[in-house]
Amino acid sequence: MTPWEKIVLCYSRVGGAGLCPAGPGTAGSAVAAIAAHWLFLPLPFLARLAVLILVFLTGALAAGMAERLLGKSDPGEVVIDELLGVWLVLLPFQESDWRLLLAAFIFFRIFDIWKPGPIRASENWLPGGYGIMIDDVMAAVPALLCVAILRFFHIV
Repeated sequence: MTPWEKIVLCYSRVGGAGLCPAGPGTAGSAVAAIAAHWLFLPLPFLARLAVLILVFLTGALAAGMAERLLGKSDPGEVVIDELLGVWLVLLPFQESDWRLLLAAFIFFRIFDIWKPGPIRASENWLPGGYGIMIDDVMAAVPALLCVAILRFFHIV
């Protein structure tokens, strides 16, 4: 494996989170929620939006390459899509309160695992790595709505 391929796998696995034997998606989401405190939420809104677009595009390319390198479709160890999903849930919020981070993590995981209706169907909307990324974007939408409602009522 070339150094470039190792870098791509590391990125798609969000470091080592994707290698967690018990729930790599949950581990990737947890790393994303924790990292958001330092790497995402301090940024201005437009910068956060730019980061999300960049993560979607580079994550899709990395996830597609990881599929080829690992020889399987949508490998569980690819968790860059979870990072994108959790950060998308956090996009409209400026503060970095632990209750907000926990709510984003929990609601994203609920919708990412459950995948109701169009969330599951969205996996097939786009080819390769883009399909891997889009279902997590779709799971983030209802998760964001839930977190926003909790925030509106000052629960988180």
